[in-house]
Amino acid sequence: MNLYFKIMVVLFVSGFFVTMAESGAAGNLTAENQDGVFLPNVESLQNYQCPEWFRDAKFGIYSHWNAQSSVLSTRNGWYARNMYEEGNTSYKQHLKHYGHPSEYGYKDVIKAWNADQFDANTWVKLFKKAGAKYIIVMATHHDNFDMWNSKHQPKWNSMNYGPKTDVVGEIREATIKEGLRFGVTTHLERTWSWFQVNKKSDISGPYAGVPYDGNDPDYRDLYLDPDPNGDTRMGHPVNAPESWRNHWADRMKDLIDNYAPDHLYVDGGIPFYGDDKGQTGLDVIAHYYNQNASNHDGINEGVMCVKDWLHRWPNGNNGYYWDGVATLDMERKRSDKLLSEPWQTDSSIGPWFYSAKAKYRSVEALIHELVDIVSKNGNLLLNVGAKGDGSFDDESVRILEEIGRWLSVNGQAIYNTRPWKIFGEGDLRFTTNDHVLYATALKWPEDRLIIQATEMWSPKDIESVELLGSGDVKWVLGKEGLTIIPNQKPKTDHAFVFKISCTKPLSLMPAKKGEQKVSNDHDKEASKYGLDGQGGGGKL
Repeated sequence: MNLYFKIMVVLFVSGFFVTMAESGAAGNLTAENQDGVFLPNVESLQNYQCPEWFRDAKFGIYSHWNAQSSVLSTRNGWYARNMYEEGNTSYKQHLKHYGHPSEYGYKDVIKAWNADQFDANTWVKLFKKAGAKYIIVMATHHDNFDMWNSKHQPKWNSMNYGPKTDVVGEIREATIKEGLRFGVTTHLERTWSWFQVNKKSDISGPYAGVPYDGNDPDYRDLYLDPDPNGDTRMGHPVNAPESWRNHWADRMKDLIDNYAPDHLYVDGGIPFYGDDKGQTGLDVIAHYYNQNASNHDGINEGVMCVKDWLHRWPNGNNGYYWDGVATLDMERKRSDKLLSEPWQTDSSIGPWFYSAKAKYRSVEALIHELVDIVSKNGNLLLNVGAKGDGSFDDESVRILEEIGRWLSVNGQAIYNTRPWKIFGEGDLRFTTNDHVLYATALKWPEDRLIIQATEMWSPKDIESVELLGSGDVKWVLGKEGLTIIPNQKPKTDHAFVFKISCTKPLSLMPAKKGEQKVSNDHDKEASKYGLDGQGGGGKL
C-alpha cells in the first residue's frame, strides 16, 4: 500500500468515525474497531503516546495577544468579560477611558485596535534567540475573536481587525522556516458562559437598567445568543447548547485542518460539561491525532495538552480529564515529584496579557523554573505578552535574551535530556543523556558540592567532571558521594551545570534518594500575577 493511499484511508476512516460521534454513536465504538486510527472515546485515545520531539524540546514560548492587549487597564487578561462587571476594576477603568459599556463595548475595543507593529518573523527570531524549540500562537481567547482566517468566525478575526493579517498562518510559516515546531493554544471552550455578562446592565447609578451592547442582535456573531439559563460562569459552561458545542468543534477543526499544528492546547479539561459529558472534546482530540498522523507518514506527532482540574472541580464543570488521552498541562503550577509521563507547565514572565505597569519575574526565577520542571520530566511553555501594537517592551526582550544566553552555554543539560531516577537533592537538579549526568546547582557552591545521590558509585564509574562553559573541575568520590571542588569561575549566572561523564549509561547507575527540596513559588506567583490572567491591579 503506497503512502498516498494510506493517508487517504486514514482521512476517510477518521471522517467516518467523527460522523458517527456526532450522530451519538461514539459510545458504541471501541479501540479495536480500526488499528492505527484514533476513535472518539477514552479507550482508543489512551493509545496516545507523547511524541519524542516534545520530550526533546523542553522549552516553548507563546504570547497572549489580542485586542485586550491594547486597552488602558491594569487587568487586561479578562478585560472583555470584566468590563461588563459593574464595580470591577476593568469596568471602572473602562468608564474612565472609553465610556459606558452600553455605548462603547468590546466590539468597539476591537475596532479601535491598532496592531501595526506586528511582524511574525521578529517574534519568531526573538523566541528562537531565547532558546525556544517550539513556538505557540494563542489562536483564540475567551473573547470569541480568532487570530486566523477563520471559516466559522468570518468577521471577528485578525484578518479584519488589529493586525489585519492571518496571525496564526504567518507565525506558522516563520516558525517552520526557522526549523522549529509550531502549535496553538485555544481558550474558546469557556466562551459561551464566560462572555454572557455582556447581556447584563448596571443595577445602580445613572445607567441603571440600561442594557450593555451585548444585547444588540446585530452583534450576536461576537456577543453570542443568550444562554437559556442565564449561565455566566467563568469556567466551562454548565450545559452548553448543542449548537455551541458543534460550533466550537467546527472552529477547532478548521484550525487543525488548515494550520497543521504539532501542539494543541485547550484552557482547562476536555469539554463539555453537562449533557455532552466530554464527547465533543473527545471527538476533536481524535480528529486532531488522525489529521496530524496524515501529515507525518501515518504517525501522530501532535501533542494535545489538557489540564487536570478534576481535583479542584470533581464534577467536571471545568472539563473532564482521563489519564493517558493527552499530555497533562499545569497552569502556573509544577509537579512536586518526578512523573513517569511527559507533562507541561504553562507559565508567564508576569501577567498573561501585557500591561504597561506590570512587574516581571526575575530571569533567575524563570531559569530555576525551567531547570526544576525538566528534572521532573516536564516542559516549560513560557508566555510573554505582546503590547497592543504587536511589539514587545524592552524588559521582555531583555529577559528573553538573557534566558537565551544561559541556554547557549547550558542547553545540553536541558534539551534532549531525560530524567534520572530522582529529580534532585537540596538545591541540585538532575538530568541525563546516555552516559552523562547533569547536576544543575541553583546556588553557586562557594567551597564544594557534595552529590549524595552518587554515594553508591565507585571511582571507575566517572570519566570526567566539568563546569559547562568553563572546563574541567576537581573532584573526588568518597563515602558521602561525589565531591566537586569548583576551581573554575562560572561563565553564566543564575544556575550552574556540572557535567559528569560516566563509563556506563545513567540508567545503570544507582541513585540514593535523599532530601528533595520543592519550591512553592508558583502558588505565590499565581496569586500575585493571577491565575487566568486576572492579576495586576493598581491605578491607571
